[in-house]
Amino acid sequence: MGLVGLVFGADRFVFGASNLARRLGVSPLLVGMLIVGLGTSAPEMLVAATAAIEGNGGLALGNGVGSNITNIGLVLGVTALIKPIDLHRDVVRRELPVVLLITALVAALLVDGSLDRHDGGLLVGLLIVFLVRTIRSGRAAAEQSDEDDDKQVLVGYRRATVWLVVGLALLMVSSRGVVWGASSIASSLGVSDLIVGLTVVAIGTSLPELAASAAAAFKGEHAMAIGNVLGSNVFNLLAVLPFPALFDPGEFEPGLFERDYAMMGALTVLLMLFSIGFRGRQGRINRIEGAVFLLAYFGYLSVLVLSAIP
Repeated sequence: MGLVGLVFGADRFVFGASNLARRLGVSPLLVGMLIVGLGTSAPEMLVAATAAIEGNGGLALGNGVGSNITNIGLVLGVTALIKPIDLHRDVVRRELPVVLLITALVAALLVDGSLDRHDGGLLVGLLIVFLVRTIRSGRAAAEQSDEDDDKQVLVGYRRATVWLVVGLALLMVSSRGVVWGASSIASSLGVSDLIVGLTVVAIGTSLPELAASAAAAFKGEHAMAIGNVLGSNVFNLLAVLPFPALFDPGEFEPGLFERDYAMMGALTVLLMLFSIGFRGRQGRINRIEGAVFLLAYFGYLSVLVLSAIP
């Protein structure tokens, strides 16, 4: 039931978001990075807030970083295998470098092995700067766009908004249902809570991103598909990590930075390299590159599982 809800919810969410974007004259990339990215990152934020308030900041940190790894390795990998993703030049020239810069700045805060309230304040400040910058660049891109959308039939504001809200609600509820169902099955099979947390929680909270990106790619909304992943990854760093920093500050396990964050950074750099292209090719993530992302992700997941086995 959770998976069915995810598929239908993602379809309606992308439908509503893309129609609102065109009605309002907003760039689909802006909608993907802000509305869709923020909306599909809501599960990570909820998990992080709950875990940090209960004094389990490690879970919140692991979920945020693990979800970013899942977004690039699994979400982009599966989406590119289903349908290659065409990248607008704005993504390659402006958005990806910003994501890389934010990744490096957050790494500078984590390199000392701890997160405190000062770090949390800096993360919130970076989030505000990112939001202002993205809105401005998105409006500029929409004004300069010469795409002809007159041939596309658009629905009214009310219908688009209703589907946007309904789709987002289904994504949230369905993702929780999938996590609950998978956790129950894992428990009944005698799998440890650690393995469930490393796999089910990170993958489960990234299911909305997977469903939304795949649905956007199917509909030809490539800017929204890649914008969803980039926006979600930024929100996972700047809107998820502040919770453990503010509510449960202190040191975290060294492996989080040396192994997990390093993997996340490597995948982000690889995404940039694939986007720049080889032999003069630019602006497309093809099926081979999607397969590379998937292999890297499952290799990383295998290392995690093997490290957890006594």
